Amino acid sequence: MNPIVRPPCGPIQGRIKEDTLLFAGIPYAQAPRGDLRFKAPQPIPPFADTLAALRFGPAAPQTVTGGLTGATVARWDEDCLTLNISAPLTAIEPGDRAERAVLVWIHGGGYRTGQGAVPWYNGTRFARDADIVVVTINYRLGALGFADLSSLGEAYATSGFNGTLDQIAALSWVKDNIGAFGGDPDRVTVAGESAGGFSVATLLAANQAQGLFQRAIPQSGAGHHTLPREAALQVTQQFLHELADPRGERLLSVPAEDILAAQQRTIAHFEHEALGANALGVSVSPFYPVHGTSLLPLSPIDAISAGMGSQVAVLTGSNADETTLWGFGEVDDGKLNRMAGSLGAAATLNTYRKTRPDADAQALLIALTSDHLFRIPGIRLAEARFEAQAATWMYLFNWRSRAFGGKLGATHALEIPFVFNNLDRAGVDVFLGPGDSPQHLANEMHQAWCRFIKEGDPGWPAYDPHHRATMSFDHKPRLVNDPAASERLAWEGLR
Repeated sequence: MNPIVRPPCGPIQGRIKEDTLLFAGIPYAQAPRGDLRFKAPQPIPPFADTLAALRFGPAAPQTVTGGLTGATVARWDEDCLTLNISAPLTAIEPGDRAERAVLVWIHGGGYRTGQGAVPWYNGTRFARDADIVVVTINYRLGALGFADLSSLGEAYATSGFNGTLDQIAALSWVKDNIGAFGGDPDRVTVAGESAGGFSVATLLAANQAQGLFQRAIPQSGAGHHTLPREAALQVTQQFLHELADPRGERLLSVPAEDILAAQQRTIAHFEHEALGANALGVSVSPFYPVHGTSLLPLSPIDAISAGMGSQVAVLTGSNADETTLWGFGEVDDGKLNRMAGSLGAAATLNTYRKTRPDADAQALLIALTSDHLFRIPGIRLAEARFEAQAATWMYLFNWRSRAFGGKLGATHALEIPFVFNNLDRAGVDVFLGPGDSPQHLANEMHQAWCRFIKEGDPGWPAYDPHHRATMSFDHKPRLVNDPAASERLAWEGLR
């Protein structure tokens, strides 16, 4: 018989899968369509009848872009604000009084693609083996989640931040209801990778999210990935042009497919060379959360530098070869120099040439862009939090994939199945490549994440600017002080 729980939101029926409880597709806010499109998420009245949470909900509207979470056509719908819960079988037994730590996972996908139901995010091993309650969420993406339409009037005041407000609404739902699933609302860790990691840092900096979580794990994502409002307004102007609706008169009625098409044309307008600076003058994409507003007055890194989120323990880090996942086509010295210049890192590149004398132009560009987008922002986050006397731990994922002749290296997102202990899930073998299973490393990483989620300490010294202790996850994990120090120093003065 399928289990039923009775949280304050109303009765919910789940099912047993892989020796854990699974409740899938639970709505945490009203469907953001019709008059609620481009509006802040609205609460749902308690369910009068039992909700059958037996199937994952649809993803947010999106198009195929490639990569882990956007490689196939997703089943999507504007009615996408749902979450999924994996819990130990004992969590709803009569008399169970355990107050379990909770992990809330925010998916990546560049704020354009993805969903909480990706197999790599399966929380079974956390729930079954570590007695942790796992929540994965969907939130609005792209223009529907982040187009700043506030210039059109008060009705659109929150539009440049709605995807983040969705995440906050999901965390609020967890705080109010997770106790019925065996979770402790005062022991919540919010985590995510890539855009999910950017999201975690943004939540750290958002006043509305304070108190909703006690620990945070931004993986390959830090506090430098929001759009300043002046840039967001340029995006809006182009988006409305592409939609052939300069006054926004059809925004609530135009089909979602037309919005996605206009979104893609807008992105193409602003982006030229992959991961370089774009026509907005920033190194992030259109349709990211917007700062410089009443909802997010400062950029996340500036807010965190001022002490926001300092009560939250943070585990953060990145992968050694992040940007191999995108590739840059043929790279010669001319292209390398142009892209370094677009990042303001022409002098920095000279250091990489010295520290990597045998690297060709392609390898140098991978190293430079991986640090620019991911490692250095993570370090800046840790430095800012140290000044605010906030506890932070750092890792660096160095295990190199054997796939495609080793060309991926320690690529973007590769750490996820290690963290979730999901090396046997669909598609992971393609990224691992041939050879013996690195299960021992998955065990180490999974255990470290479990320790942090449950105890607030992953098991190695906290980060400080004197020692810069960093756990290197490789064939043999080891603690390293200030890895690649000269390359880190080459970014001094650059953000």
